Amino acid sequence: MPCVGDWLNSPLGIVQGIFAQNVPNSDWEKKVTEYFKEKLKENNATNWVPSLNDVPVHYLKPNSLVKFRCMVQDMFDPEFYMGVYETVDPNTNARVLHFGKYRDVAECGPQQEIDLNSSQTVTSERQTFYCVPVPGESAWVKEISFLTEPAYVSASQARVSPSTSYTPSRHKRSYEEDEDMDLHPSKQKEQHMGKSCCCGSDIHGCVEPKRLETEASAGHHVISPNCSPPLDLNFPLPGEKGPACLVKVYENWESFKVNDVLEVFGVLSVDPVLSIVNSEERDSSTLDPMECMDTAEEQRVHSPPASLVPRIHVILAQKLQHINPLLPACLNEEESKTCDCSALLPVVSNFMSELSPVRAELLGFLTHALLGDSLAAEYLILHLISTVYARRDVLPLGKFTVNLSGCPRNSAFTEHLYRLIQQLVPASYHLRMSIESMNHSRFIPHKDYTANRLVSGLLQLASHTSLVIDETQLEQGQLDTAGVHNVTALGNLITWQKVDYDFNYHRMEFPCNINVLITSEGRSLLPSDCQVHLQPQIIPPNMEEYMSSLLTAVLPSVLNKFRIYLSLLRLLDYSISDEVTKAVEEDFVEMRKNNPESVTADDLHKMLLVARFLSLSAGQTTLSRERWLRAKQLEALRKARLQQQQSVNGNEL
Repeated sequence: MPCVGDWLNSPLGIVQGIFAQNVPNSDWEKKVTEYFKEKLKENNATNWVPSLNDVPVHYLKPNSLVKFRCMVQDMFDPEFYMGVYETVDPNTNARVLHFGKYRDVAECGPQQEIDLNSSQTVTSERQTFYCVPVPGESAWVKEISFLTEPAYVSASQARVSPSTSYTPSRHKRSYEEDEDMDLHPSKQKEQHMGKSCCCGSDIHGCVEPKRLETEASAGHHVISPNCSPPLDLNFPLPGEKGPACLVKVYENWESFKVNDVLEVFGVLSVDPVLSIVNSEERDSSTLDPMECMDTAEEQRVHSPPASLVPRIHVILAQKLQHINPLLPACLNEEESKTCDCSALLPVVSNFMSELSPVRAELLGFLTHALLGDSLAAEYLILHLISTVYARRDVLPLGKFTVNLSGCPRNSAFTEHLYRLIQQLVPASYHLRMSIESMNHSRFIPHKDYTANRLVSGLLQLASHTSLVIDETQLEQGQLDTAGVHNVTALGNLITWQKVDYDFNYHRMEFPCNINVLITSEGRSLLPSDCQVHLQPQIIPPNMEEYMSSLLTAVLPSVLNKFRIYLSLLRLLDYSISDEVTKAVEEDFVEMRKNNPESVTADDLHKMLLVARFLSLSAGQTTLSRERWLRAKQLEALRKARLQQQQSVNGNEL
């Protein structure tokens, strides 16, 4: 029986064993998937798989099993590869079948060559995703994920000491130095001689380590740094860290789409021979022009150095509902049957029974963060658990963008409030709205046809990301064309929960599910679902010190409860009974009778939305009469405050 070290350290060895036992049957691929699925269901087995999110790639063993939590930033064209191929020894005429799945470089032994005319050859297809770490992922998500994985701390057998090709200081060097190392592989050639038999243009021998790529097409070359700028890893947000990966998917790739958040388990490929061959092919003057249809920039983007952009050949992949490491990956019973989280579902049930005190503590915490304003804190809770639960035609249902007006301008209040929110939600981004940022930032992803890739923008975010827009720093100035487009994109994101990606000749709508909080002095220039005017009850002399003391005072265990609370409640189902629906309709008719001008259908929609999230915030998945009355009360208080503010300074509501 294979031990844990076998399937972690040498997954390709396991695949080889299953392949050898089942050829020529075609179900060997299914058996491979089932084998690893069963292994990962064992107790804490997923924790023993090293994660590219936590461990630098140069510490990981090539061809070992790894996992990666990521967002699909782009999808490249499908590629063909040799799923099964046959090698022959010219001296003895001995023939051996090999599998090409889960590999970039096909292997053959000494004195062997590939028989391209073999009737046993099977050409297959795979899809390549360009994946990046989840944009704006909070530091606490990374920390908790790392601490809950004992494999990294103890004896992760797939984690190795750096080789001569991967030095510990690599992550400290500049990006240009990293690329220079990878694109000058002559120093590495001798170390990899004989490691794999590569039959590129010369298929009749194994004289030197030329590539035998399992791809059927050629023309994927890396351009010399002397001829091109440093490779852009295409992260949507500035300042992001972590690896980008080419994720090669073999099954059910049509079920994934751009911006999906995935956790993939697969074989890590960082073979330097890929860079060596790309360099050789680039320098070759005898290439067939028909094999060089791709532009140099496309070759560079689609075939980057493997040590900069490692490849993962996916054995198992799942779409994540959330990225909170304190919760099981899947939270409903149906999905729990197919993943290793069924034992954690009782934890969720136990948490639901303790919801009231957690809500009360969170309300108190946010009240202090909002300078003593408990009404604003109530609405902030509702905002943080809101989510688009359905779409009717083009209308997203469940979005709840809050405009927190009346924010202090000169105290960096929004900056400190964002830092607190960042400690509560798994992914977030603070957008400082200024004339300069609007005019010079790239918000909308666009298609680069020269490189044949989707160039990311600030609004290419994963679902459930909290976007905090700070208008308090906005000053008078002139928006240029780019600035107008960016403001329009923000408005579309808020109103329709969509971003129109720019494909030059047309725009393509990409639906999203982003929680947007706008802080401003007066009413926001951007649309919102709900404006809450802040009424500070305290004015701290030192805002930074005050906000920092709030976090310090909260126990880590309590902070974790807040994190579970906010992530869990947005995933709950919700319904309204026929009886309550009738009561709400009658109540609305009565409200219209008493005040027909100030109560509109939009008010009803807003009250129902507040009632929905108010119910969920108390752990109730159906609307009760009590919650409906409380929603009406909150809305009345909010409106009264806005009217009071209007009478003070004459601003519009």
